[in-house]
Amino acid sequence: MAHCDKRLVLASASPRRRELMDRFGVEYEVIPALGEETADSGLPPEELVRALARHKAREVDDRLGDKNAVIVAADTVVEIDGEVLGKPGTPERAAEMLSRLSGRVHRVWSGVCVRCGGIERLHAEATAVRFRPLTDGEIAAYVATGEPLDKAGAYGYQSLASLFVDRIEGDFFNVVGLPLCALGQMLREFDISLL
Repeated sequence: MAHCDKRLVLASASPRRRELMDRFGVEYEVIPALGEETADSGLPPEELVRALARHKAREVDDRLGDKNAVIVAADTVVEIDGEVLGKPGTPERAAEMLSRLSGRVHRVWSGVCVRCGGIERLHAEATAVRFRPLTDGEIAAYVATGEPLDKAGAYGYQSLASLFVDRIEGDFFNVVGLPLCALGQMLREFDISLL
């Protein structure tokens, strides 16, 4: 297991982000942000995800009050035609989103904030994702699994929706919710190595 002298905190309840962090063997705590994610919805996707990640990191930092804690927060959205698609929440909205993504290219944006002792580093990453054309039956079957309801853009690439993705251009892990290459670079600025 990698050794870290600092307290590393993942400010996310996402099981996918935990799985990604677990691959490095570094010790960390999970302390999810509790507040509702808020940012100006009129922001461009790149600025929106950075603002949401910063909000989460600051909220956890304020709660902890530990100046040696290195907090990692992230947020992910899907953008198509300039419109941000968050979590659908309802089966009907999920079906609408998937129909819109069918046969088209969209972008997955993840924002990351690493914060320690009031110092922040922010990053936004975009990955282009192309869905093959989907049938109404495929969309209905996928929505019926319940999987898309709590996922940005109404799908989880690492699960059943992997059957829909024709190709990607960019960081695969960004689509899962945490751009690992960028995160590794950011953590090095705080003297944490994932190797």
